Amino acid sequence: MATTRGLFGSSLARKYWMALTGLFLCSFLVIHLLGNLPLLMGKQEAFNAYAHFMTTFPLIKAVSYLLYASILLHTVDGLMLAKQNMAARPANYVKYNGAANANWSSRNMALLGTFTLLFLIIHMKSFWYEMHWGSVPMITDAEGSTYKDLYTITVAAFEQVWYSLFYVVAMISLGFHLWHGFASAFQTMGWSHPRYTPWIKAIGYGFAVLVPATFASIPLYILLT
Repeated sequence: MATTRGLFGSSLARKYWMALTGLFLCSFLVIHLLGNLPLLMGKQEAFNAYAHFMTTFPLIKAVSYLLYASILLHTVDGLMLAKQNMAARPANYVKYNGAANANWSSRNMALLGTFTLLFLIIHMKSFWYEMHWGSVPMITDAEGSTYKDLYTITVAAFEQVWYSLFYVVAMISLGFHLWHGFASAFQTMGWSHPRYTPWIKAIGYGFAVLVPATFASIPLYILLT
């Protein structure tokens, strides 16, 4: 067993952290996707109410800090594991054929994760930062409640071809990342069984396709309608 130690302890501990934070981020993806579905239906009030709730409700705000910490932890942990794996590969004079034992996504998890992190930074600057400190127009709903109109700036962002295309490419990258990562997290945690593992893999593949594809459909719908 590897004994390399660092910020997260042993290599095994880092894998556990990677799995747990990855599964937590998967749950966030589902919640975030459900909150973004009003964009596909043109429901401005529903989307603004969701954005207001997510940025003002105390419990959600507390969980959001856990989310930010998980993203950072997942990223650093992944880069450390990638570095360790590279160091453990055979020497240059020995031909290394990674494709013989792993698919493309599993061999490039660090690259996919880094690109996804870059997307998150740009995405949060465009929306999360603007929601808190930017100049966002206000809107009053039918019941007289006043919200920041994040719907309008979101639609405006997705009407930019470059941003929508960048968003779609980021979702493709996320899909490849999830293609390997979802089932791998369950395996790392020891939650595997000959009867259930095929189902976990099938659910993971479906998750890796359906969730990013639905996210990607939002800017495409706005851009093309």
